Amino acid sequence: MTDFLLELRSEEIPARMQAKAREDLRWAFETEIRTEGALFQGKVRTYATPRRLVLIAEGLAEKTESDTKEFKGPKVDAPEAAIEGFLKKVGLSRGELFEKPDGKGVLTYYAQTTTPGRSTVDVLAAIIPRILRAFPWPKSMRWGAESRSTESLRWVRPLHGIVALFGEQVVPVSVAGVESGAATLGHRFHHPGAITIGSASDYVEKLRACHVIVDQDERAALIRDRAAALAAGAGLQLVEDEGLVAENAGLTEWPVPLLGRFDPAFLDVPPEVIQLTARVNQKYFVCRDGEGRLADAFVCTANIAASDGGAKIVDGNRKVLAARLSDARFFYETDLKVPLEQQAEKLGKIVFHEKLGTVADKVERVAQLARWLVEEGVILPGTEYRVEHAPHVQGSSGGRSDPILRTGEDLRSLAEQAYRAATLAKADLVTGMVGEFPELQGLMGGYYAATQGEPAAVAEAVRDHYKPVGQGDEVPTAPVTVAVSLADKLDSITQFFAADLRPSGSKDPFALRRSALGVIALILDNGLRFPLGQVASREVLDFFADRLKVQQREAGVRHDLIDAVFALGGEDDLVRLLARVRALQSFVGTEDGANLLAGYKRAANILKKEGILDRAPANAGAQDGDAPGDPGLLHAQEHAPAERHAPLSYTPEKDEAALIAALDSAEPAAAAAVAREDFEGAMAALATLRAPIDAFFDNVTVNDPDPAKRAARLALLARVRAAVHTVADFGRIEG
Repeated sequence: MTDFLLELRSEEIPARMQAKAREDLRWAFETEIRTEGALFQGKVRTYATPRRLVLIAEGLAEKTESDTKEFKGPKVDAPEAAIEGFLKKVGLSRGELFEKPDGKGVLTYYAQTTTPGRSTVDVLAAIIPRILRAFPWPKSMRWGAESRSTESLRWVRPLHGIVALFGEQVVPVSVAGVESGAATLGHRFHHPGAITIGSASDYVEKLRACHVIVDQDERAALIRDRAAALAAGAGLQLVEDEGLVAENAGLTEWPVPLLGRFDPAFLDVPPEVIQLTARVNQKYFVCRDGEGRLADAFVCTANIAASDGGAKIVDGNRKVLAARLSDARFFYETDLKVPLEQQAEKLGKIVFHEKLGTVADKVERVAQLARWLVEEGVILPGTEYRVEHAPHVQGSSGGRSDPILRTGEDLRSLAEQAYRAATLAKADLVTGMVGEFPELQGLMGGYYAATQGEPAAVAEAVRDHYKPVGQGDEVPTAPVTVAVSLADKLDSITQFFAADLRPSGSKDPFALRRSALGVIALILDNGLRFPLGQVASREVLDFFADRLKVQQREAGVRHDLIDAVFALGGEDDLVRLLARVRALQSFVGTEDGANLLAGYKRAANILKKEGILDRAPANAGAQDGDAPGDPGLLHAQEHAPAERHAPLSYTPEKDEAALIAALDSAEPAAAAAVAREDFEGAMAALATLRAPIDAFFDNVTVNDPDPAKRAARLALLARVRAAVHTVADFGRIEG
């Protein structure tokens, strides 16, 4: 077994493309080598530096295995022309054919050919050009005289060298005028001369001796550890940034972190601005002091070990950073001169979406909804209030009409703060700072609002109203912030759905799935008792149900149980819904729960076979293909709760009577428990049905020849189904 080395040396590969390029190279090599029948037993490693993409494959066989194939020909007594045609196809003479019966016992000519194994060097020489020409760079280019042809090689940057070694043997390859060999170059400044590589085994260390650390993970660890040590040596703490570590590792072949200082006067600019300026424009790390405040220090990563210890490099980087920070300070000070309220007037000239109007239109909708959410008591659960108005929201049924006396905290003030914050929340989109750094939207608005004298709650809401923006992001808890954030996300979802611009498949151009997850997080983390049906259509509620299943998957909540509760209809309070689902999950995991589920499904199947639909509650139980049943039986089922004490025309059997008695007790107990949101209690009430249902099915004939008994027993099963549906549609539960 022999190792193989492939180095593709080019001009600078963008850091952001290197990780995927390594994976693409590994995948392409393994696919091609297996397609060609070559064997290898070891692992494939890939590396990337700014100037080279490298693959090392361990344990390749010297040759591919020979390949023997058998071909079926014509029958032995077939016409001569058919036999001659077969001989021509397989390239054999008649004497080389053999006869044997085919699958039907007919004596037939067969041919057998053997392709001898190929040298792995020849296989590699064939697949390397294919890999290079089909390589999926996100962006690529042509160069030189050959670039006039569309058939010329496309590579991320001009390709300068190919090292291809199978053991110590050069694999002969020529691509776009670049011939393979055993020579490469070291570090651009420390060792620009040629280096002869002996084999894959000495490649990494030979490059290291020439100031090139080939392993990107090793470079990243060096940057991470040295930068932290430099900060600690200055009494500071490095602000960790793994993305920046990886980027600096992709920009250097011999990384040398260096600590520098900038003018502390720049610290008057918000720290996030300084950090983003240093990170985005210069790829610098920043530091905090002992009290957690941003310090006037940065760490840059040089690509050279300078003779002066990096003093000139640090000084040059300090000057460049100072120029960038001066620009940032100019944007900040200029923006502060214009009140946010005045900035917001410009939003009317910015189209939010051609079907949904301007950003100013969205702002007004969000402001109205945010105020309404507070006035409705959604944001402060348990607060009494008086409904004075409700905004028009697509799919909304409006607010409550019964006036309730407001007591306790003055919701009017809170509602007006929510309205004010919403009107200012998008104003920073037209500021110079956010124009330069879109990542700072919201954050800068918060700074400007606070500096311009807005109440703290308003400034905080402006700052944080985009949160949460992703999994694991902080979820706001301040009432005004929650109101604005919830309103902003709900408006986007309902408006885009109303405009028929909903997500489809993997496409979600307006990030509505992310917005829905944000709404769910805001509601659940803050315990908001908010019936989503007041502002959302049925279609939007179904969308939230799907997102809730995604959000709860990591918490171990079963998706079928969420479906089982949603299927009942009318349950759009996510806090109550999840409480019901969790109680249901605990219950179905018990023996009583599993047996009741089995009994329920048996009852439901009988009722479905008889065509007896579930009519109450709405949306419960009815499945595609259900047929209408006997009107008398339907009537008995629909009115079973009211008539369950009516005397039967016959004396019920012992186990039939026992189930009737159990239902008489369990039905009202479960309903009362659900009404007070004691879902564990509701499950406990339903659990009492388990034994009577089992006994009923074991000992009572449902389809009795007596029509009165049959009708009464089917109605009894309908009562069982209806009782269970006070908690969930058990028909949606798997198992």
